Amino acid sequence: MAARLEVGRIGRAHGLRGEIAVSLSTDREERLAPGSVLGIDGRELVVVRSRPHQHRWLVTFQGVDDRTAAEALQGELLYADALPTADDDELWVHELIGAAVQDPAGNSLGTVIALEANPASDLLVLDGDRLLPLVFLVRHEPGLVVVNPPAGLWD
Repeated sequence: MAARLEVGRIGRAHGLRGEIAVSLSTDREERLAPGSVLGIDGRELVVVRSRPHQHRWLVTFQGVDDRTAAEALQGELLYADALPTADDDELWVHELIGAAVQDPAGNSLGTVIALEANPASDLLVLDGDRLLPLVFLVRHEPGLVVVNPPAGLWD
């Protein structure tokens, strides 16, 4: 089964016919193409049509035919399957979260609990509230990140 990624959040109803404002958290606008399937808490929604509107999208989902049905979805997070990539070296946040972190000698440095954007280099947030710039990443594989931090980084 493919990994499910958060791709947006449902906002307010727009009009009387079930149209809903959606804020994307991805730059992949094709997530809202007609026929796309998005998941919310245990349910799937099929996009009937979408259009950009004031820094967000207005979307009509199959089976959401009136304002009441649209209002019932407000605040829900939208999820979609991860898209395949052609670049094996590409890093995805969902692949890093939960990965064990080791130095080149195999010593455990913790587990990745989050990724934090930073202008100089994105930061791996490790359990124990330690931050590690992503530039020190040596290699990665499913469930494992190998890094080579400089001596004294956490002293």
